[in-house]
Amino acid sequence: MFAVLAGLARPLMNVLMAKKWEGTDKLPAGGFIAAPNHCTEIDPIVVGHMLYNMKRPPHFLAKAGLFKAPVLGSLLRATNQIPVERSTTGANRSLQAAQEVVDAGGAIIIYPEGTLTRDPDLWPMKGHTGAARLAIQTGAPVVPIAHWGAHEVFPRYAKRLHVFPRKTSRILVGDPVDLSAFQGRPLDRATLVEATDIIMVAITELLATLRGEEPPKERWDPAAHNQSKHGRFQATEGTAGTDGTDGLK
Repeated sequence: MFAVLAGLARPLMNVLMAKKWEGTDKLPAGGFIAAPNHCTEIDPIVVGHMLYNMKRPPHFLAKAGLFKAPVLGSLLRATNQIPVERSTTGANRSLQAAQEVVDAGGAIIIYPEGTLTRDPDLWPMKGHTGAARLAIQTGAPVVPIAHWGAHEVFPRYAKRLHVFPRKTSRILVGDPVDLSAFQGRPLDRATLVEATDIIMVAITELLATLRGEEPPKERWDPAAHNQSKHGRFQATEGTAGTDGTDGLK
């Protein structure tokens, strides 16, 4: 099923955008957690395209509701994607499924931000702790990934593609984040928040390199701006939307 979907998606992505991928040699040989920034709805296709080309079929944590859709749900299940539920029991099942993929040498993609960034300038916002929790529990490396350019083809909350002129999708893969200091520590809130912040710093630094800009001194916190952490929200551009993937709380 991966081969079938890739056969459909890759030619389309190659037509839509030129590619500039850097640091792909840093992807571990064994199982790992990929932690990208999240600024547009087509991010999963962009990151999945890169990983698949590197012979690492991607496994995403996706909203449980997507698995209920007749066609999409069947495709998600057939490609071993992992549903994310909000309940404690459901979240634990999601983490267990993700751990099985990592233990088998697979690549799990977790968006630490949990949804499309609320930051007006598309910088990574405050992260959720799912990636850090899975990394500490499994010992799997967390690979920070930044990408830039896909938002020009499909802007955040857009309703159509912007094909011309042809854009370039840039991806920068970083060194695995060192979370060894957290091994053996209780998985309490303080530990997970601290580890998550290290991951978010790594992603932000990579994105700053791609953009050639300085990131904001303070990471965007939706709660401080009376914004929801998940799902739809009223964007500053005056349009609303919802993303297709989600991280764990």
